[in-house]
Amino acid sequence: MQLTRYTDFGIRILMYLAVQSERESLFRIAEVTSVFDLSSNHVAKIIHQLGKMGYLQTIRGKSGGFRLAKAADEVLIGQLVRDLEHSLSPIDCESPYCRFTPICRLKGVLGQAVTAYLAVLDQYTLADIVSNKSEILSTLPDLSISVLQLD
Repeated sequence: MQLTRYTDFGIRILMYLAVQSERESLFRIAEVTSVFDLSSNHVAKIIHQLGKMGYLQTIRGKSGGFRLAKAADEVLIGQLVRDLEHSLSPIDCESPYCRFTPICRLKGVLGQAVTAYLAVLDQYTLADIVSNKSEILSTLPDLSISVLQLD
């Protein structure tokens, strides 16, 4: 199963925030845009959705920004994927119509595979996937590191 870019970057953004959880200043869209080389519109949509879902605390206004709303060890990766993905079904049996749909066992097999996939993801938290914090921080572009030092 392949995650959408939306989910992929949603997870990466949360990872970026989690490795800097002790940071007091708010994160800003421009910073995240720079780190991940994404459009600000795309990042804004992801941030907005993560805020609505309760993963981020967002503060509006000139001095606004965002930060994690939950501790990293409270964010289950499986639930995060369920929340961000529009569909976890690996196939669409209706479009185009498949004549095997009424008798097909493939959809059930793939459903079991998705359940197993999510069960594995449910064993991990955001804290688990950023436990190599210093290595993650070392991969950040110099610009983001200098921004962090100024804040």
